[in-house]
Order: sequence, then structure tokens, then C-alpha cells
Amino acid sequence: MSSSEIWDFRTTSGHVAGTDLVGFHVEATDGPIGKVDKLSEEVGARYLVVDTGPWIFGKHVLLPAGTVARVDQDEKKVYVDRTKDEIKGSPEFDRSEHDSDSGYQEKYVGYYGPFYGGPVV
Repeated sequence: MSSSEIWDFRTTSGHVAGTDLVGFHVEATDGPIGKVDKLSEEVGARYLVVDTGPWIFGKHVLLPAGTVARVDQDEKKVYVDRTKDEIKGSPEFDRSEHDSDSGYQEKYVGYYGPFYGGPVV
């Protein structure tokens, strides 16, 4: 998966563009991590912001759309292909920094890219 592909939903994920995922439960490969708080469908910058609740003390994490393995509309669940520890170790999501910094993608590509065969940044 290239650094640009990490920002797109996989064609096999079952996500239909325009479908609101806010409120869906998010499942890592080893269990639940929280609920979708925000969904970006912007071309080249698709991602989920997940409210982890008490799991990691109310932290919000950004997951590039490429981490989504499957969306189950009936169960209202999003399954991602990363473990809880991998997600916990991801860059801190700061809404104010994110909204004002268009370069935010680089730190996520640097972190998530190597999981998908991308270069270490």
C-alpha cells in the first residue's frame, strides 16, 4: 500500500462513499477500541477519528481509511487491521493542530506506512 493509498478505503472494505460511520463501534484485530467520532471523506485524506473512551483515557486517535478492513453496516461496526497496541502507539491526535496543519498526514504515513510495506519516514 503506497502512502497515498493509506488515505483511501479499500475497495473490499464494504464502505460506500457518503455513508456516515459516526457512532459505529471500532474493532481492532484484538478487540474493541472505541467509536467513530468523525469521518473525513475528502479525496486523498480519508480517515476516521476514534474516541477511545476509557480504553486509553479518552484519547482520540486518527486512523487512515486504509486501515479499515471491513465495515459491517448491520452491526454498525468498523473492523481495522491493526492491534490495540499499534493503535495506542500511533501519533497523538490533536484536533487544533490537525485543523491548522495540512502536513499532518506525514506523521501518520510515517507511522502506519511501514505496516503496509511503505518506507519508514
